[in-house]
Amino acid sequence: MQVSLRWLKDYVDIEIEPELLAEKLTMAGLEVEAVERREPPFKGVVAAKILAVKPHPKADKLTLCDITDGEKIYSIVCGALNIMVGDVVPLAKTGAVLPGGITIKESRIRGELSCGMLCSVEELGIGSESSGIMILSRLLGGHDSIENNFEISEGVGKTFTLGEELNEALALQDIIFTISVTPNRSDCLSVIGIAREIAVLTGKQLRIHDIALAENEEDIERLASVAIHDPDLCPRYTARVIKNALIKPSPLWMRLRLEAAGLRAINNIVDATNFVLLEMGQPLHAFDYRFLTGGRIVVRRSTEGETFTTLDGKERLLKAGILLICDGEKPVAVGGIMGGINSEVKESTETILLESAYFNPASIRLSAKWLGMNTDASFRFERGVDPEGVIRAQNRAARLMAKLSGGVICRGVIDNYPRKIETAKNIPLRVKRVCDLAGADIKADEIIPILEGLEMVVRKDGKGEGPYLVDPPTFRVDIEREIDLIEEIIRIRGYDSIPATLPTVSLTPVRKATRISLEERVRGILIGNGYSEVISYSFVSPHWADRLGLPEGDDRRNTVRINNPLAEDQSVMRTTLLCGLLETMKRNAHMGSLDLKLFEVGKAFISREKAGLPLEKNHLCCLLTGMQNGEDWQSKRAADFYDLKGCAESIFADLGIKKVKFLPDLPEPFLQPGKSSVIMVGEKCAGFLGELHRNVLKILDLKNAAFVLEINLDTLDEAFSKKIAYREISKFPSITRDAAFLVGKQIDTDKMLSFVCDAGEELLETVHVFDVYEGKEVPEGMRSLGLRFVYRSPEKTLTDEEIAGLHSMIVKGILDLSGARIRGE
Repeated sequence: MQVSLRWLKDYVDIEIEPELLAEKLTMAGLEVEAVERREPPFKGVVAAKILAVKPHPKADKLTLCDITDGEKIYSIVCGALNIMVGDVVPLAKTGAVLPGGITIKESRIRGELSCGMLCSVEELGIGSESSGIMILSRLLGGHDSIENNFEISEGVGKTFTLGEELNEALALQDIIFTISVTPNRSDCLSVIGIAREIAVLTGKQLRIHDIALAENEEDIERLASVAIHDPDLCPRYTARVIKNALIKPSPLWMRLRLEAAGLRAINNIVDATNFVLLEMGQPLHAFDYRFLTGGRIVVRRSTEGETFTTLDGKERLLKAGILLICDGEKPVAVGGIMGGINSEVKESTETILLESAYFNPASIRLSAKWLGMNTDASFRFERGVDPEGVIRAQNRAARLMAKLSGGVICRGVIDNYPRKIETAKNIPLRVKRVCDLAGADIKADEIIPILEGLEMVVRKDGKGEGPYLVDPPTFRVDIEREIDLIEEIIRIRGYDSIPATLPTVSLTPVRKATRISLEERVRGILIGNGYSEVISYSFVSPHWADRLGLPEGDDRRNTVRINNPLAEDQSVMRTTLLCGLLETMKRNAHMGSLDLKLFEVGKAFISREKAGLPLEKNHLCCLLTGMQNGEDWQSKRAADFYDLKGCAESIFADLGIKKVKFLPDLPEPFLQPGKSSVIMVGEKCAGFLGELHRNVLKILDLKNAAFVLEINLDTLDEAFSKKIAYREISKFPSITRDAAFLVGKQIDTDKMLSFVCDAGEELLETVHVFDVYEGKEVPEGMRSLGLRFVYRSPEKTLTDEEIAGLHSMIVKGILDLSGARIRGE
């Protein structure tokens, strides 16, 4: 919100520099975002007195005026008709600069010398009135106190010194603070609220006095009535009536105050309600009494489909439950948000019904959000206004309206208060607790003045050394507990006054969960292999099961449905991480990025209707598509199944998981037959690996082949080695032996390798396939399989004789197992 420094000075003496004041407010929790110095839009304009007015000898519509600034007499040619001898007016002397960069010069008008210019409000750029010269001596606007603080803004009896710069005389120079008020500090959404903070922070006295009203003999009970049908939404509603009002522009002092706060002046009645809203933080509304059927006010909820046209001219379609202010027949305002066009104050208005109320903050917040109407009134009501400040604000506004419009206030006030708003009382406050939390020695003699400066009532609880009891004021709706009081003490005392100390804490080592360690290691492996991690939504479309061709009865069709989804395509929880990676691939493909190496670590959710909460599984999913080395022109090639399989093998190798098998069974309906496998860890299925089926690519409108891998990390969690072990590398040379076998095509090579590895021969270091051949000289239905055996001892150099017997035994075991024979025999 924007706050004028001149306006603040009406309520508290401010002697420090604006920048220092901004720093104090910011350190107290009211962040000052900007400090803006505003200058009047003119220079060289002074207060001057008219000594003589005579007709222009050569122009019937012009006059010749003798003007004095107290030192010199000027001859001015003027065309306005509203001036007379003795008036004090603005004189733009030769060299003065007016809005728009207009410089005043001596000139002859119809033969007569004019040494300046008399100015209207519009010509000075401080208003829109252009009916004549601005008559300073007739202004009701200034800054002298008569009987109490509230007269400061109304300013009566201001005199102008001849020759005085107009910007000083009218106090047009100002400094505007832009303050960010946190949602809990609704008391600071007013000039008096900010002034109260400044008074406490600077040790000054806040100036606020009672408001005296002059009422006529006509009783308001004969003119109006108020009925509240829903006290839950409107606990308090008050009304006053002002009669014989004359609607006209507001005086300059009020227009300047409103414009400084960023509001546009409208007329004296509406401006009075806006002025009090800014001054005291209480929204009000003025109704044209003529349009209130029966003079009645009925507060009720809206019905479904009801319509209402607000002051902005828009017709609103209402849902059930929105608070409406109605007369005897129709709605006239949306409670706490905006009035209706059918009861607005017009130029012909004479009688005004003034509303001041307290509305349920939650109700206003929901209604304003649903209607898309964020007004100054709703902004304050939804944060909570002072329930006991309703009458005070109404009296202030009624006094202003009567004074500015010449109207009279009818006797009495309607105060319908069916449900008392309970505010916090008797909050215990322990001095020791304040010191403990602040980390500083703060005495009671320092605490009590701070709280009393914030208008809290502080007293002992009557038990000797017991705690103090504190009653916060009703406008502090945010204070409910002892910790709230401690916060107030510390922020007013100053956070910078708290000594910096290191806390004393006991640190207990926390063992990292195995699952976290596993995920961190998997991420490191994949990033090292050139993959990029993505994080996708856990919410997916319910159509993914059909896109992937999952059969009926598949667990992954048992999705968890979200009760309040953001959209239909995010209405169920994912049962596989593949959905997110395929969506990512599709978006990248549409943007022209075709070479991707992606992975995601996250949870998949399987619904268990009879078991309550869904089953959560920790999964790893990888996707590979495009060129394997897209930027290397020498080794550029398309990625294939074995690239992803090699990545999977590196994961298992790094995790120390040995009993891993890739079985050629068709694992999933969305994978291409012959280019997919099931991943087994021991006797458990850990996941799948393969090329995405062409049908799935077609459904997703993808052109490039894609290879996918998904592993259940919970399975690996049970098998991977938690410790990293090493052994010394043998310094002795190895001996290599090769053997070529003729085996049937149906024989699984993995079984042959497993037999060798499971034998547990200490001297056998590795065995791997180095050649596979089918064709000439190989019988039909057979293939040639070349295995390379590497032998090494950690203790000595092996001889051929030592290896020959071991190698023959291993080869014989393979022949017996597989029914193969040595090629060439």
